[in-house]
Amino acid sequence: MSSVSDGVETVRPTRSRSFNPQSGGPVRPRFHFTAEAGWINDPHGITYREGRYHLFFQYCPGRTTWNIGCHWGHAAGDDLLSLAELKIALRPGDGDDGVWTGALVDDGDRARIFYTSVQEADPDVGRIRVADAVSADWIEWKKGVIVATAPAELDLTAFRDPFIRREGREWRMFVGSSIRGETAVALTFTSPDLDRWTFDGIALERASDRSAPVWTGTLWECPQIFETEDGAAMVMSVWDAGTPFNAAYAIGRYANGRFQASKWAQLSYGACHYAPTLFFDSQGQPCLSFWMRDIADEGQGWAGALSIPYRLSFVAGALLAVPHPDVTRHRGAQALSGRVAGVAADIEWDAAEGTLTAASAGVPFANLRTADRHVVIEVGGVETSMPLDGCIRMIVDGTTLEVSSGVGIFGARITLWGESVEVTASAGLLSVYVLG
Repeated sequence: MSSVSDGVETVRPTRSRSFNPQSGGPVRPRFHFTAEAGWINDPHGITYREGRYHLFFQYCPGRTTWNIGCHWGHAAGDDLLSLAELKIALRPGDGDDGVWTGALVDDGDRARIFYTSVQEADPDVGRIRVADAVSADWIEWKKGVIVATAPAELDLTAFRDPFIRREGREWRMFVGSSIRGETAVALTFTSPDLDRWTFDGIALERASDRSAPVWTGTLWECPQIFETEDGAAMVMSVWDAGTPFNAAYAIGRYANGRFQASKWAQLSYGACHYAPTLFFDSQGQPCLSFWMRDIADEGQGWAGALSIPYRLSFVAGALLAVPHPDVTRHRGAQALSGRVAGVAADIEWDAAEGTLTAASAGVPFANLRTADRHVVIEVGGVETSMPLDGCIRMIVDGTTLEVSSGVGIFGARITLWGESVEVTASAGLLSVYVLG
């Protein structure tokens, strides 16, 4: 609904939320998934099934810091922004010191989780283990056998994060790895039945070269591939020397388990987005969701959030990632004055050259400027530049900020000091909507 005071229209959200000015809150977002309590990181296994989305995620209950003993959390909902936390799907134990990132395969007859089973003695080199759904609602799972291990003929210093897809009559698995801690690789395995797996070599590799225009680290976590009629892409999470950096991708040609890269590009910018998971939405379109590392309220007992979903396509030889239509469906009224009474907003800005300021209670929390097909985002005195192709989309959700430039994604934790969001721009077309 909206109201008018002193000639200024204010759009108000349909649902209220509490605000704590002492902490610059509220810190818990409404449209970015968080666990009720505990630590979360990588999303995985997002699946649309029987009219609902299922989400799984790395989860450390009872703490706000990561440790080796990750679980698989589980949530479900009618759309990608309305997910409710459910019972934990998989826990450490039964030979697993940690149940790390993986994939879910639903072939119609059986639903199976393929996850990274890790041991405390050497957690970097995991094993790929399977678990079967034993209830129709995917609440209960039973662990099975180890189906793949690091090939002995390669000098691997990491082995984790399986991704599985159907290719004709066989199944193909990709696993993130590193050779001698110097070359990032995506290994590949094949199976006729999801039970018996055979190592099939290296799908893609790239040595670490910090002088390259796009650096891709010494280890790829979560390598995932998808194809459309317009091209093929492999998305990976860039890791080096024990530190996660950003998401990147290669565009090229794919056939028979081998990817020939013709272009490399960075996808996420800043220190927030990492470990995207590839999934297909209700329309069968490829999408990504990321772990957002900086979103937390340790005092309230939770840490980590998942990004809004992004739908993927190819444009002019680049990967285009734009907020999913589910985000647009949560829009309320347009704030013609640029001011939303509340702390959740969806902002579109189309300006090849100009500046934009987003503030709360009159205090700026983000400044953007565009020029030369780039956008520079300033949050908390830190500037980040990323390429621009088309319209900028900015999502404000409590103290969670995401900015999409079409060909880049940025995220950050922000501080709000009032229950309002005010947006002004020096040029271009600006549209501001309440999220509700």
